Amino acid sequence: MARIVMTDDGIVFDGATLEERPLGGAETSFIEMANALAARGHEVLVCNKCETEKVHRGVTWRPLSQGVPESADLYIPNRGDRLIRLCPQAKRTIFWIHNPAGYLLKWRYQWKLALRRPVIVFSGASHASTYPGWGFEGGRDTVPYGLTDLFCHGLERKEAPPPRVVFTSNPMRSLDWLLDLWERGIRPIVPAAELHIFAGMATYGAAGAAKAGRMGPVLERAAAMADQGVILRGPVPKTQLVGELEAARALLYRGDIGETFCSAVAEAQAMGVPAVLEDIACMKERVIEGETGYCVRGAESFTEAALRILTDDALWRRMHKACLDKQRSWRWDHAAREFERIGGLV
Repeated sequence: MARIVMTDDGIVFDGATLEERPLGGAETSFIEMANALAARGHEVLVCNKCETEKVHRGVTWRPLSQGVPESADLYIPNRGDRLIRLCPQAKRTIFWIHNPAGYLLKWRYQWKLALRRPVIVFSGASHASTYPGWGFEGGRDTVPYGLTDLFCHGLERKEAPPPRVVFTSNPMRSLDWLLDLWERGIRPIVPAAELHIFAGMATYGAAGAAKAGRMGPVLERAAAMADQGVILRGPVPKTQLVGELEAARALLYRGDIGETFCSAVAEAQAMGVPAVLEDIACMKERVIEGETGYCVRGAESFTEAALRILTDDALWRRMHKACLDKQRSWRWDHAAREFERIGGLV
């Protein structure tokens, strides 16, 4: 058993938050990794902006303000530059990042990375390509996010469901673009289609209020399109999202240059939901082209692909089965094993 210290200085959350309310992808992944490492027998201490110390699913959560231990077998600072030099006597350090790596080129990151030389862990090939070769590090590795177990037990459906579409990402990531396509090219062809939007400011905690000015107009537009089958549902906890994905026919999401993995697509695919994406950043890594969905270029191709999935029952059944067969094998336990390997624990 190894002693592992993980740190984060973003929003307020702890291990139980994932079961209580919606969270962003980075926070969700951080909790899942801590839980998976603890389940593998390690002593895991998380120091972050949690409100009080608690133990949840074998992980000890402690306010960052109480300090970070000087030593550990493995230290995992999460994305923030102020965390890199903490736990100075750790045997190994993994710096885990979740956004395109251009921000690491700021001097406040580079000098700390130059001194500490941690292994930087990316979530995919597209993500890794965002950090130039001359950037400081002590190694580079790629570990895809695992799948939350909740999304890995859906049963095969023999009949195609009604044309119910879901959007489960950040509304600032091209929801307005999707609404344009829905209004002009999808809903007029499939009058029974519904677009259920599971998105909103609550996902981002206190930080969501700062984004309200940009999110607000998009969400208001979505709410005003109720007569066109658009249903603004708001963000929901993972436990509820599972049932919503079970009822969905497709996930439609353009993608975003800031996306480095996209758990929203991975979760839908694991539940057997075909996806239509645009070929932006990491999107093509999330579907098996032509088998579990489509990753296309341009609005016209996107609309055509969406219409095929919404209207062709035989195609939907093939893609649905392929999703269940091929898109839910990589779990958080597998990702935790990779962190053990990188951290020299095996």
